[in-house]
Amino acid sequence: MKQNLQLYRPVVLVLIGALVLVTAISAVVSPSWAYLVIGVAVAAVLYTLFYVLRADRILANYLTSLGHAVGEMQHEGVQRLPVPVLVADDNQEIVWYNALCLERVFSGEEVYGQPVSAVVPDLAAQEPDAEGRLLISHQGRQYTAFQLPVEKDSTRLSVYYLIDDTDLKNYAAEYFLSRPSVLFFVVDTDDLGQSAKESDRSSLYLQVESLVESMITQLNGMFCRLDKDRYIGIVEERHMAGIVERRFEILDQVRALSGNERGTVSLSIGVGRDADTFLEGDQSARQALDMSLGRGGDQASVKTQNGYDFYGGISKGIEKRTKVKTRIVANALSELIETSSNVILMGHKFADLDSLGACVGLLSAARQMGKKAVVAIDLERNLVHSLIERLGQCGYADAFVNPSDALSLVEPGTLLIIVDTHIKHVLESPAIYDACKQVVVIDHHRRMVGYIDDAVIFYHEPYASSTCEMVTELVQYFGEPVHMGRAEAEALLAGIMLDTKNFVIKTGVRTFEAAAYLRRMGADTVEVRKFFSSSMEAFQRRARLVSSAEIYRGCAISLNTTLSGDIKVVASQAADELLGISNVDASFVLYEYDGGINISARSMGKLNVQVIMESLGGGGHLTMAAAQLTDLSIEDARQRLLEAIDQYYQNEKTK
Repeated sequence: MKQNLQLYRPVVLVLIGALVLVTAISAVVSPSWAYLVIGVAVAAVLYTLFYVLRADRILANYLTSLGHAVGEMQHEGVQRLPVPVLVADDNQEIVWYNALCLERVFSGEEVYGQPVSAVVPDLAAQEPDAEGRLLISHQGRQYTAFQLPVEKDSTRLSVYYLIDDTDLKNYAAEYFLSRPSVLFFVVDTDDLGQSAKESDRSSLYLQVESLVESMITQLNGMFCRLDKDRYIGIVEERHMAGIVERRFEILDQVRALSGNERGTVSLSIGVGRDADTFLEGDQSARQALDMSLGRGGDQASVKTQNGYDFYGGISKGIEKRTKVKTRIVANALSELIETSSNVILMGHKFADLDSLGACVGLLSAARQMGKKAVVAIDLERNLVHSLIERLGQCGYADAFVNPSDALSLVEPGTLLIIVDTHIKHVLESPAIYDACKQVVVIDHHRRMVGYIDDAVIFYHEPYASSTCEMVTELVQYFGEPVHMGRAEAEALLAGIMLDTKNFVIKTGVRTFEAAAYLRRMGADTVEVRKFFSSSMEAFQRRARLVSSAEIYRGCAISLNTTLSGDIKVVASQAADELLGISNVDASFVLYEYDGGINISARSMGKLNVQVIMESLGGGGHLTMAAAQLTDLSIEDARQRLLEAIDQYYQNEKTK
């Protein structure tokens, strides 16, 4: 009441002040009138006070009645609220609920005083999110519950509003489960087509088609044959999840069809998943199929909104016996060189013999065609100092320039040829790539996510032993003006010997044909062998790495903790030598370099080190791969590697 009176005090004070002023003036003007004015003023003030008190009582009574009405309305409103409501005290015991909650949630059974955990277990087992929301299930129905904490007179209550959205959630789940996934299948039968009889080929195609069709139709999907060795399937997401969970077991089923008389057969699969439209799913599946084929085939690539997932890929790339593609690429590349103003050749960071050898082979061809050509290479940070020195003595002293100097040579008509890599972030100089409008990529590594996709020519053969093998084949189709000299032939042969480990790993018929051609061009194997020689200190460090290795699940793992300038070469050589130990399927050498932990991985083919390195953010080949880890100690990196090996074997068991 006093607070209400405070609202009227200014008005009363102003009125009293005005009356006092009028009385004073009247007393000065006419004293006889002063008594009359004083009487009127007193009467006005008394009436004002009376009216204010009466208005305050009326207002208080009105607010009181309104409060009772609102309270009854709130209680009735909560009772009639179209969602179940329950109230629990600070001990999480039920103290109140509305009629709808009694009917739908409690099935008509009174539960006053019972714990929430005993009546609605999911409601007590969860913590609400930032919006006070909980997702619960009760008696076959699904609810979105909102918790509202209330505190009054030291009493704490929790009000729960239970919104039954079972149908909505079921419709949403059905929507996502019924979304289509597009699958493209391609039969990998390059050598089968050359060696098998027509009846065997037809029989094998029919068996593969039967397996694919059976898989799709059993999943209530749509199947269609596009060509004799190409198929398309569309299945719902509910079934696609099962295919992924079984890790595309059809890859093993198709591989089992191969025989000595029938040749080798495998399947490459591209899957477009989580697409918004059928067109987007089709495009994603085609891109995924390109990834599978670019990684050597015999695997499935699944393209989702978050990137690619890979399954299979345990077979080596199938060597193609025909050189038609090589001839076509050689003709197109020679035309590009002839129409360019100058040529820049570039490989990956820390150039090795395969990278530089391929550059030298194409450098010689471009110069013989009358074009200015250089190789962009970091003259300090590379693994080929001896080869650069040897080539400098053979007339190539001006051919090798630092990337910063090569960048100034870029013109509108410059042709950039990238070799031994197809990933932008591992290029010797990404700036040169960005500056050049015409780009050619020549590589043999299995395709990785984020590959260069704007090249004029993307010559990618994962079956090839090395980029030097691919370049050796290309230059033979360049025509009369191009002649391979002894120095260039030795550089190319060195690259082949490096990646094949002296013709032991990943060596095919075309590898030996390329080596034979280089030998005819004057390559001296003794001189080539000198490129692999090392100092006594490097030999001793390599020996210590080999002797300190541990064996874990058939993998030899060695750690290097001492810093040295040639550790990249030493680590790679040590990884190669570790494969010579009995019962060792793969080798891993970990070493500190350039602020991170590098891993050199090697395999004889039984274990796919590419898959293991990809799980650590790296990549490479089935038999040779690498990765670099940052912000980790060498021991933490070792633990990450052990986990990756365990995961690899776990995935193999689930196939």
